[in-house]
Amino acid sequence: MSSAADHLSALIRQRRSVRDFRRTPIPNEVLYAVLDDANWSPSWSNTQPYRIAIASGPVRDQLAAELTARFDAGMKAIAGGMFGKLKALFTRQGLPDGDVKVDFEYPEDLLSRRRATGFGLYKLLGIERDDRAARNAQMRRNFEFFGAPTVVFVFVHKGLREFSALDAGIFLQTFMLSAEAHGLATCAQGALATWAGPVRAAFDVPAEYNLLCGISVGFASEHKVNTFNPGRADIADMVVPTRESNP
Repeated sequence: MSSAADHLSALIRQRRSVRDFRRTPIPNEVLYAVLDDANWSPSWSNTQPYRIAIASGPVRDQLAAELTARFDAGMKAIAGGMFGKLKALFTRQGLPDGDVKVDFEYPEDLLSRRRATGFGLYKLLGIERDDRAARNAQMRRNFEFFGAPTVVFVFVHKGLREFSALDAGIFLQTFMLSAEAHGLATCAQGALATWAGPVRAAFDVPAEYNLLCGISVGFASEHKVNTFNPGRADIADMVVPTRESNP
């Protein structure tokens, strides 16, 4: 019989960021079993400085419609050049209103991995590097939750600063591993923090909590995108060496 460590190692390596879901609803008892596992995640002084909002059914569909409309407005502004951008600034249509900034320059030392992942995904999907329309269409899928029947929005307490995000990350990992164990697929999406307005309008979120990200959850489809596996760097690349002693 395999040990608990073997089961955990298998779950960690099975989990993928799924980018195409079946619309089959998640049974409530399964979703709440996953949430019950995630609720046991460790946090700073057991403060659990995060809150979640669960969107499914009509609420999920309304949020998808509003978020994709904002994405479309943003892409239209960019395509319109300087005039389009000025119009967006005046009308505010499509402009991000998130609690955290999700569009920023990646540090130079992290760019190679980011590019390898992005190029690998687009190659699998047959999207050419200069095919802006296809790339935008794939990005738009984020705001359709990749077809998932449920999306969980994660909020973190402002007062605990970066440690709230740390604790939320631990919560998310526990959630994703439990989901995998229960036969569900997930995709954690920082892009879903781009627009907080529609999410706050749908849920009674405490003012002291910031929208950090969302996580789409459901049953994976058979689409080839779900075979994508970018792999991981060698452990040696992660471990910081000791300093050489002075003579």
